[in-house]
Amino acid sequence: MHLVYPAVLAVLLFCVGLYGVLARRNAVLVLMSVELMLNAVNLNLVAFDVWLRDTLHAGQALTLFTITIAAAEIGLGLAIVLMVFRTHGTADVDRLRMLSDSAEAAEGDDPDSDHSMASATDNPAKTASADVPQGKATVG
Repeated sequence: MHLVYPAVLAVLLFCVGLYGVLARRNAVLVLMSVELMLNAVNLNLVAFDVWLRDTLHAGQALTLFTITIAAAEIGLGLAIVLMVFRTHGTADVDRLRMLSDSAEAAEGDDPDSDHSMASATDNPAKTASADVPQGKATVG
């Protein structure tokens, strides 16, 4: 078998995955595109392992490690995407960037928020909650 056929297929898979990462807005589709890129790498590893006739089959062993890492990556990535979707109601990557920018702007506009620890510890009455009664605590 010629090495050109799997190499061309791997390049096509990698290019489709790269296009998906750069052009897609949905986080799930971005994760799928990353998986396509990893599969292109796996195809190259196995093709070069067969072409070189390696007795240790190092390319196939590295492919198993890559598949394991890809499975862990997709599991963790989908968990993060689901949590973001539950909190914000969208999986759109650009919209999430706008939400984080607006949250940072809202924190910067708040005149009551003081980010220094010295002012919070100077007056203990400001740090005490309104729900907690002041005075001595009795047991019993």
